[in-house]
Amino acid sequence: MTVFLAGGTGTPKLLSGAGEVFSLPDATVVGNTGDDVELGGLFVCPDIDTVLYERADELDRDRWWGIDGDPTTTHDEITRLSDAVDIPAGPRYLPEERQTTGRDLARWRRFSAAAEFMYVGDRDRAVHVFRTSLLDEGRSLTETTRTLAAAFDLDVDLLPMSDDPVATIVHTADESMHFSEFWVDRCGDPEVESVEFRGSREARATDEVLEAIRTEPVVIGPSNPVTSIGPMLALDGLAAALRETRVVAVSPFVEDTVFSGPAGKLMAATGYDPSTAGVADAYPFADAFVLDDADGTDLDRPVVRTDTEITDRADAARVARAAANALEVT
Repeated sequence: MTVFLAGGTGTPKLLSGAGEVFSLPDATVVGNTGDDVELGGLFVCPDIDTVLYERADELDRDRWWGIDGDPTTTHDEITRLSDAVDIPAGPRYLPEERQTTGRDLARWRRFSAAAEFMYVGDRDRAVHVFRTSLLDEGRSLTETTRTLAAAFDLDVDLLPMSDDPVATIVHTADESMHFSEFWVDRCGDPEVESVEFRGSREARATDEVLEAIRTEPVVIGPSNPVTSIGPMLALDGLAAALRETRVVAVSPFVEDTVFSGPAGKLMAATGYDPSTAGVADAYPFADAFVLDDADGTDLDRPVVRTDTEITDRADAARVARAAANALEVT
C-alpha cells in the first residue's frame, strides 16, 4: 500500500504508469485543493479532477485538463453571450462580501461565469454540477470525492487534502490573485513576491488523510513544491505525519532546470532555490529522492537516478520503478 500526494500534473503523470509497479487498488491519492475555485456557482477541483479523469482513462492528455473529446457547447455559449454585451474576457471575482458567505468551502476563490476564463467542457461541467449538489446536500468534500470516484470506477482511494477551505493566493507588487488566475488566465507571467495559503491556519487535514500517511509509505511525484504540494504541507499535522513515515520525492527539476510550469518562479518567491537542492530544502521530511540521470545535485539523503522526463505511460512506469527502489533504501 502506498500514498501519493498529487497536485498539478506531476504526480498524475506518474500515476499513469504506476500500476506496473505499485498496487493501485491498495493505494491512496491525496489531492491538493488549494487550486479549487467556485465558477458560476459550481465548485471546481482541478487537481482532484485531473486524477479522477486520468485514473478513469478519460483525461485530455494533450492539455492535462478536462475530459478527452468533451464538447464545449455551454462554454462557447457563455463566451458568445459575454461578447454580445461587451463583458471583457478574464477572471471576474465576485464582490468581496460574497467571497465568504454561503458555502464555506468556496471562500476566497469565487468567480462569475460571465466571460468564463477557464475552459470547461460539458461533461466536465456535469461533474462540477454533481459535486456542488452533493456539497449543498450536506456531504463533505471527502464524501463527495469518494462518490465521484465510485461513479468513475476508480482503482485508487482518492481523497481531498482537507474538508476545509484553503486558497492559494499569489501576491505581486501591485495586486493579489488566486493561483488559477495567475496560471490559467495570466499564463504564469506576473512577477511573484510571495504566495499565501489562505485559510490554512484554520484548516486541518482530514482524519482519512492523516491515517493513510501515518501507516503507509508516501510518494511525491514531480509536482510543483509550492502550489501543488505546499497547500498540503501548510495544514496542521500533515508535515508532522510525513515525518513519521517513509517518504520519497521525485524532483521536478534537473539541477536548476524545471521540466514544466512555474515552479522555478514560485520557489524563488518563497525563499527556496529554484532547483533540485531547493526541492530537498522544501521537503525536509523526505527520506530519499528520485533524480534525473543528468542531475548531479549532491543531497544529504539517498538518491535513485533515472530518466525522469514523463511523456507517456512507459516513462511513468520507469520513474515509478525508481520511486519504489528509493523506498527500499529508506
